[in-house]
Amino acid sequence: MINTSPKVYRLGERAIVLDCSELFPALSKLTIQSRIWELAQQHRENSTFTDIVPGMNNLTLFLKDASQLTNWIARLPELWSDTTGIELDNTIIELPVVYGGKYGPDLDEVARVHQLNTSEVIRMHTTPEYTVLFLGFQPGFPYLDGLNNHLFTPRLSTPRLSIPAGSVGIGGEQTGIYPKEAPGGWQLIGRTNLPCSHLTTQRIQPFLLQDIRFDLHKSAV
Repeated sequence: MINTSPKVYRLGERAIVLDCSELFPALSKLTIQSRIWELAQQHRENSTFTDIVPGMNNLTLFLKDASQLTNWIARLPELWSDTTGIELDNTIIELPVVYGGKYGPDLDEVARVHQLNTSEVIRMHTTPEYTVLFLGFQPGFPYLDGLNNHLFTPRLSTPRLSIPAGSVGIGGEQTGIYPKEAPGGWQLIGRTNLPCSHLTTQRIQPFLLQDIRFDLHKSAV
C-alpha cells in the first residue's frame, strides 16, 4: 500500500512539523515540494502562526498559542490531503558560472570521486534545468533539484570558515549557490558573478532565486 499521508509531530513547545520524507518516491520531489509551498502560502497570513518555514520534504509551523498544538496536529493531515500543489513560475534565469581553479577549488576532487574528467563534471552540471526546492541554511541560499545523480557528492568532512558569495557547490543530492559570504561544507565547483541577494536594497523580492527554474551555463573567466 502506497503511503500518501505525512507524519505530523510536535517540535518544542509551540511548533509542529509536517514531515513528508516518507512520501517519496510514491510522490515526486517536486510534487511534494509544490504541495508544501501551497500549504505554506495558504497559512502565511494566518495570525495563528508566528512563522511558517518550508524545508526539504517538510513544513514547520510556529504557533502563537501552545494550547492550539493538539488541534493543529489533528488538522494538518486533512489540510495536506486537500492540496494539489501550486504551479511553478515559468521564469527561467540563466546563471553564468566559472568552473574550477580558484572559483571551484573542489572541482578536481568531485571529478576524482566519480572517476570523471572535469569537463564531464561541468557538462553534467550545466545540462539540467534546476528548480528551487526551498531557501535555507542562510537567507537566500537555494537548494536546487535536478542534479545529475552521477554527481551526488558528500559534503566536506571539515567545513570552510569562509566561502565567497556566488560560489556554486554540491552537497549530497543537491546543488546550491551561496548568495553571501558564509561558512559552509559544500563541495565548491564554480562561482557566478550574478548577484543572488539584494538584502541591502529596497527590492520587494530580495533574492534572485526563489520558487523558479533556471539554467547554469559555463562562463569564461
